[in-house]
Amino acid sequence: MPRSLRLRLLLGAAIAFFLALAAAWVAMTLLFERHIERRIEADLQREGLQLAAGMKIAADGTLQLSRQPADARFFEPASGLYWQVTGPRSTLRSRSLWDQELPASATAEGGAWSTRIVEGPFEPRLLLVERRIRPDRHGETVLLQLGHEEKTLQTARAEFGAELAVFLALLWTILAAASWVQVELGLRPLLSIRREVEALQRNPHARLDASSVLEIEPLTRAINDLADARAHDLARARRRAADLAHGLKTPLAALSAQSRRAREAGAAEAADGLDRAIAAATAAVESELARSRASAIQGAPPRNCPALPAIEAIIGVLERTEFGAKLIFETDVSEAAHVPVAEEDFMELMGALLENAARFARRRVRIAGCCHDTALEALIIEDDGPGIESEHLSKVLMRGGRLDEVGGGHGLGLAIAHDLAEATRGTMSLSRSELGGLKITIVWPHVQADA
Repeated sequence: MPRSLRLRLLLGAAIAFFLALAAAWVAMTLLFERHIERRIEADLQREGLQLAAGMKIAADGTLQLSRQPADARFFEPASGLYWQVTGPRSTLRSRSLWDQELPASATAEGGAWSTRIVEGPFEPRLLLVERRIRPDRHGETVLLQLGHEEKTLQTARAEFGAELAVFLALLWTILAAASWVQVELGLRPLLSIRREVEALQRNPHARLDASSVLEIEPLTRAINDLADARAHDLARARRRAADLAHGLKTPLAALSAQSRRAREAGAAEAADGLDRAIAAATAAVESELARSRASAIQGAPPRNCPALPAIEAIIGVLERTEFGAKLIFETDVSEAAHVPVAEEDFMELMGALLENAARFARRRVRIAGCCHDTALEALIIEDDGPGIESEHLSKVLMRGGRLDEVGGGHGLGLAIAHDLAEATRGTMSLSRSELGGLKITIVWPHVQADA
């Protein structure tokens, strides 16, 4: 059984039409044959009545016929059309019988014509109609028989069947094409549902149109209910994770204060271990908060914002930091360039990327943008820091991995940036920069497709 619903429907319709038309061919052929038989019987009975009208019995008991049927086939030997009258003392027959006779009958009656199939004198099958009549009211009965060979009937049936088969084959083709159109029109709402489900995958807040087709309304409502339940569960889980992360910030700040006191008291080794634990917990909290923010971004509709002002604002903040004050920031982004991201989301994404680059750069950080008209298709951030070894680049952005284990010092910042880039419908990739450090490229393919 094919997996395609379209193919199943088309195959089922084609088979059903074929069987129905085949049955119609058989039935119509039989009806045509029966109609021809009735017509032949009617013609033979009419000829028999003409024979009966011109027949009488002579004084010596012999049969006399004053008028014969006018059909020329009665005068041609072995023509397939015969008549014969059998009396008590004599028999009359058509010239077409020549020296043959029609078989006698013990079942013929005087009240009506009877029909039977017998072996003919010159052919295997003969349609025979017969009846007993009284030429004289008080005389003896005679047997009147007329026969017609079946070969003509079989030929007519074969010709009719062949022509009917061609017509029904053409009709089957037309019906198959009509069923294809019907299936395409019937399945078109499913294509709409497919597009709506794809939109639901991209935007969790999207919902299916439940009023399009009555038959699939229960399905669309069930999918919408499932999407609502999923969104509710995800929102509740994100709130719990965000609440937990925010709740851990205060205990971590208290632990940091305790670490400083321990270091001031001379317990430097214990303070170092405590600082490492606090740093790991803080990274986990920040990562969880970033992911919650990314989930909120992903559910929001896309908006545009100018790229250069946001980048310059973040650079201005980084230049006031201890690690950013010694760096040179090179910007090659058009003033008219804009990105398909809300301003606050773009600020958060660029903040994570530029802070990561500034922390590990030695002297230079370069930001470049590739535009089509005013749409920013790709954004490239490079630094001259230690970078990441090429064999680790493919592992850096693997979901669920710890980015600080691949070497080079790039850690949580890339994890946050990667989640934010995906949330803004972008694609983030890593490579080796010409400056010697890490090169980060973010591409928004839907902008390029629209352009």
